[in-house]
Amino acid sequence: MKEYLEDSAHVLAEVKSDEVAGLSSAEAAARLERNGLNKLKEAEKTPVWKRLLEQMADPMIIMLIVAAVISALTGIAQGDADFADVIIICFVVVVNAVLGVVQESKAEEALAALQEMSAAQSKVVRDGQLVTVPSSELVVGDVVVLEAGDAVPADCRILESASMKIEEAALTGESVPANKVASVLTLSPDSDDVALGDRKNMCYMGSTVVYGRGRAVVVATGMNTEMGKIADALSQATDEETPLQKKLDELSKILSIGCIVICALVFVVTWLKHGMGFFNNMSLVLNTFMVAVSLAVAAIPEGLAAVVTIVLSIGVTKMSEHHAIIRKLSAVETLGCTQVICSDKTGTLTQNKMTVVRHYTEDQDRLMRCMALCSDAKWDDEKQEAVGEPTEAALVADAAKLGYTTGDLDAANPRAGEAPFDSGRKMMSVVNVAPDGNYIQHTKGGPDVVLARCTTVRTADGDVPLTDERRKRIMEANKAMADNALRVMAAARVNYGKTAPASYSADALEHDMCFLGLCGMIDPVRPEVKDAVAEAHNAGIRVVMITGDHIDTAVAIAKELGIAQDRSQAITGAELDKISDEDFLDDVQKYSVYARVQPEHKTRIVDTWKKRGMVVAMTGDGVNDAPSIKRADIGIGMGITGTDVTKNVADMVLADDNFATIISACEEGRRIYENIRKSIAFLLSSNLAEVISVFVASLIGFTILEPTHLLWLNLITDCFPALAMAMEDAEPGLMRRKPRSSSDGIFANGMGLDCLIQGVFIGALTLVSYFIGLHIEGVPLSAVLSGADKGLDGMTMAFLTLSMVEMFHSFNMRSRRESVFKLPTQNKWIWGAFALSLVLTFVVIETPLAKAFDFAEISANEYGIAMLLAFLIIPIVEVYKAVMRAVEKNRA
Repeated sequence: MKEYLEDSAHVLAEVKSDEVAGLSSAEAAARLERNGLNKLKEAEKTPVWKRLLEQMADPMIIMLIVAAVISALTGIAQGDADFADVIIICFVVVVNAVLGVVQESKAEEALAALQEMSAAQSKVVRDGQLVTVPSSELVVGDVVVLEAGDAVPADCRILESASMKIEEAALTGESVPANKVASVLTLSPDSDDVALGDRKNMCYMGSTVVYGRGRAVVVATGMNTEMGKIADALSQATDEETPLQKKLDELSKILSIGCIVICALVFVVTWLKHGMGFFNNMSLVLNTFMVAVSLAVAAIPEGLAAVVTIVLSIGVTKMSEHHAIIRKLSAVETLGCTQVICSDKTGTLTQNKMTVVRHYTEDQDRLMRCMALCSDAKWDDEKQEAVGEPTEAALVADAAKLGYTTGDLDAANPRAGEAPFDSGRKMMSVVNVAPDGNYIQHTKGGPDVVLARCTTVRTADGDVPLTDERRKRIMEANKAMADNALRVMAAARVNYGKTAPASYSADALEHDMCFLGLCGMIDPVRPEVKDAVAEAHNAGIRVVMITGDHIDTAVAIAKELGIAQDRSQAITGAELDKISDEDFLDDVQKYSVYARVQPEHKTRIVDTWKKRGMVVAMTGDGVNDAPSIKRADIGIGMGITGTDVTKNVADMVLADDNFATIISACEEGRRIYENIRKSIAFLLSSNLAEVISVFVASLIGFTILEPTHLLWLNLITDCFPALAMAMEDAEPGLMRRKPRSSSDGIFANGMGLDCLIQGVFIGALTLVSYFIGLHIEGVPLSAVLSGADKGLDGMTMAFLTLSMVEMFHSFNMRSRRESVFKLPTQNKWIWGAFALSLVLTFVVIETPLAKAFDFAEISANEYGIAMLLAFLIIPIVEVYKAVMRAVEKNRA
């Protein structure tokens, strides 16, 4: 059926629905079960077997397996078959691949859960009641209510349109929003269909309401929609890497080059030591090759990318529990370096629970009726409360106190037309047909803009001319309310008599009006926001208030919250228009409050702060806020009052619309980033220690660790403490530091030096352990160098020390500069990782696996010495931290 060629009654009958009552909940559930979710086809997931192969596709790992196989085959040819290395290497690689796939799956599940939390919602009529349901649960026959800023959730036939305009560029390529109507379309004589872009009584999934409001009935969902027909192209989305992950990719390339150099050095040194006979000894060549490749494996922390993804996903899951829903992983990194937060006032800094507490009028009866009629909020007789946008709900509740409920008022004064609210003109007008048949216009909006369009004023003596003196008194009353932090709305009316207005456009309606009066509403500040603003200031974050309210109201709220000290730090949108871009760039730091702003002002404010090199966060809820949210480094949408448009372009959505949540998210962003850096530092210092100990041993001419030992350490034991660091609490004083620069690299603030020095310490302890093992065993180094003895006690002690020193070092890494003994909390996850690593180390040294790993059975004395050497990393790093604290203090 071509719904656009049928009248709405026929379409409703066809889909078995009712315009007023909608579907019943039971019928909607049955249709959902029968037809499935209202979702487009998603990109196919990579099968597990393919993901396992991808995990094992690392060139270094493949080279190591090939070398081990060649070594085993050579052993068979020489009558000395030994498959231990091949089996262990393959086992470790498979275990690592499984762990990698599990980690990836956990990260995907966490992100899928976040996407579910930020999933679009739709307002729909069911059982005669307006309810909100996930857009994915819409079914054919649902009657949806659409307002400016809503994303159209499915293909619908429009039933009612109040100046509704929809942007359909995603489908039609037409950048100008289309005007929508509810009437039937007719075919032109030479056509058998209507082009998609000309179907004025239809709205389609993927489009956005940009103006007005309307109602529509769903006629197609999911893959049956017009968008569904091009879903295959849409499903080819690629995962973007975060800036940090890109930096890690660059780091891996640098490490790879370093590895090639080290591998070449190992070969050259061994060749020089053995002369030309080196290439005649295939066993020696293969062993040297395996040592070189294992060095490469040791140098590159393969688990790093997976660890970073897991840390980020765990962090964003934790954020979601505190009402901050992260939509893009890169936002986590940016949050940690946010320097300026531009915040809306209403609902974010305040509670968004408006209550009318003051009036200025000589005809309160008419003022109250005007405010209630010029509103889309409704009075719920059952709950005895107003339902709708908070400001309108306050006005409707105020009228209800005088007995004017919207149900009775709307029935007696049906709406004939309207000019919906627009943030540009800051007004809304409706035209109602009064009981006496007269067409009456009711307008509400900002006092200054409404008053500017009035020529008369309502008094006890009727309508009289609006003189300059009366204008002055009205503005004084407005200022008195605003000075008391009240939000002020003005009302006006026009009586057209028995003839309807020729046009319902804003320009045609909003002039020569009769001013009725003012209503002052209080929206109390959120009690937690004042402390949050103070915390932001302590953290070096500048808080800027941006609002459409009167400047006096804005300044009063800003002073109460500590955002501004006086009126000199505030500016209006009109005043901002008079400042050149060059002057504003110089003066932007002077202003903490922007009042009476329009959407384009927000974009200008964001751009100017960014030109000064600042990382800017911007909040918004309306459809016109989308450009500034998209322009900001961190776009923050409102989960409660925000439109679909702003949520879709936002990097983060506040589930509770609370400013304090932004500060909590900034703190969490800092904690996550610091923990990622700790994980990176831990893995790199550990891997560097492996490289140093093996490289030094190779230069001297003995084997301190076999390739299988390095693989076990690098791919099995290291990843657990690195993940445990993701769960580390924020360090004391984290929110008393200035934001880090967005240009800071991974090794900023001396982290590269930390990794190098700590890697040298760990490598030195490992070498010392080896030599002590040789001494206890009674084997001279010369015997090992000549090949007469493998020095298994030394090798076993070195492995034990290196394995456990990395575990002890994970406690050091809980803080880069603070003493581990002064941290106020314990990380139970690191203790768990320590215990697990201890068990794994015991398994490969004390069970039958020891023979496969070429380990000797060592005495309790040797165990004790190896563990003592491992523990020494804690006091050594404590001394290093103390020295670095003193150095940094002197620099400061």
